[in-house]
Amino acid sequence: MSVVCHRITAADASLFANIAIDVFDEPVRPDRLAAYLAAPGHLMVLAFDGDLVVGQCTGVVHYHPDKVTELYVDEVGTSSAYLRRGIATAMLTELFAWARELGCKEAWLGTELDNEAANGLYRRFDGDEDTIKYYEFKL
Repeated sequence: MSVVCHRITAADASLFANIAIDVFDEPVRPDRLAAYLAAPGHLMVLAFDGDLVVGQCTGVVHYHPDKVTELYVDEVGTSSAYLRRGIATAMLTELFAWARELGCKEAWLGTELDNEAANGLYRRFDGDEDTIKYYEFKL
C-alpha cells in the first residue's frame, strides 16, 4: 500500500468521489465542501490509497491583532481500515508544513482525554499538553 497525502484546493472537489468508510463524521455535501474550500485560511489535506480517500486533516489559520498567526487543527480522521499505518502522522506533518509556509508560528487543537489514539499521535509531535474545559454552543 502506498498512501499519498495531497493538499486540497477548490479545484479538487472531484477527488471526493470515492471516500472510505468513517473518514468523515458525516457524508460530504458538495455545497459544504465548496464553501469550506473557498474560504480563505481553510486548509485540508487528504490521504489517498489510489483514488480512495482514506484520511482527512483540516485546519483554520487564525490571524490576531495581538498574537502570532496560528493554526487551529479542526479534524484528523482516518478510515478504521487504515489505522496504525502512520497516515494521521503524515497528514498532520503536511498540514503543519503548509501552515508554516503561510506564516503560522503555532498550532493548537483539542481532543477528548480518553481518546488514546489521538493523544498518542499528538504527543509524538512534542506539543505542550494541558487540560481544558470544553464548551459547545448551538447557534
